[in-house]
Amino acid sequence: MSYVAGETIKKLRKQKNMTQLELAEALGVSDKAVSKWETGKGLPDISLIEPISKVLNISIIELLSGENITNKNRSSNIMKSKLYVCPICGNTVNSMGDVLISCCGVTLPALDAENIDDKHEVVAEKIDNEVYIKIDHPMKKNHYISFIIYINSSKFEMIKLYPEGNAEARFFIGGGGLIYYYCNRHGLFRRKIDRKGQL
Repeated sequence: MSYVAGETIKKLRKQKNMTQLELAEALGVSDKAVSKWETGKGLPDISLIEPISKVLNISIIELLSGENITNKNRSSNIMKSKLYVCPICGNTVNSMGDVLISCCGVTLPALDAENIDDKHEVVAEKIDNEVYIKIDHPMKKNHYISFIIYINSSKFEMIKLYPEGNAEARFFIGGGGLIYYYCNRHGLFRRKIDRKGQL
């Protein structure tokens, strides 16, 4: 489980030209407590996370991740969505920016799409204004496609799939976009789809 690292507190404190005593006084703790955090001999209480982030002028997410997150594009681009899947419960999370996602006590990394292989090929068929997506893939309890997603510049739509069902979905296509699908054993796959519903 991810938690604030002492080296992160030390780095941020020094960037603000604060001594351990000054940080301690601002938080209402002893400088010995701050020293223990920074040397890895102790952790700040959970109730101190928000005050620490305020004193060090950093978001809680940045404090916990140890990374400065800079928003270089103030208008979020849904086409650059990031996907996270919990390996324990299968919970799926979508974000349009850098976030710290934790589920079942595990910090989740953003998924990278794998290269398509012959066991994860997808077929698309245009039917009126919809596209029918089908993946010829096992749908067993220990090996299956967990979801299929269609994303374009204004839409994010996910169809959740389950073992013993079919690896297929229908989406209304208003233009080109991306098709994502997730195999619980082999990871995330992605294909571009045009406005005609062709991959």
